Amino acid sequence: MTIVVGYVPKPEGEAALERAVDEARLRGEDLVVVNTSSGGSYADASWATDEQLAAVRERLTAAAVRHEVVHSIVGREPADHLVEVADTVRASLLVIGLRRRTSVGKFLLGSSASIILMNAPCPVLAVKAPGGEHWRSR
Repeated sequence: MTIVVGYVPKPEGEAALERAVDEARLRGEDLVVVNTSSGGSYADASWATDEQLAAVRERLTAAAVRHEVVHSIVGREPADHLVEVADTVRASLLVIGLRRRTSVGKFLLGSSASIILMNAPCPVLAVKAPGGEHWRSR
């Protein structure tokens, strides 16, 4: 089977990729790395450069993980595209990275994680980047 990971060149994307590599090696499964944008490289900081993706490919090759990288601009929400890829490859697991956001930020911008969790055709593993601020009751 196949594990799909949503990759962005940020700490949460690196954490997701690291965990996805661990899971792929543990399960003996292939890995599909998805980096997608609705607006392209100039409009979206989540869009990885060719150099960043070359480094990802080198990392996966060094880890001896069979992999494919999907790098595309789509005319819809990247979260929807990630779910579509997971469905297409019949993923056994979808790995995403999370970042801390305020309630207002979630309300105004929507939540990609929510879209993925509600629509994914397989289990979803959500990973937080290390060193982030911890949530606490106030």
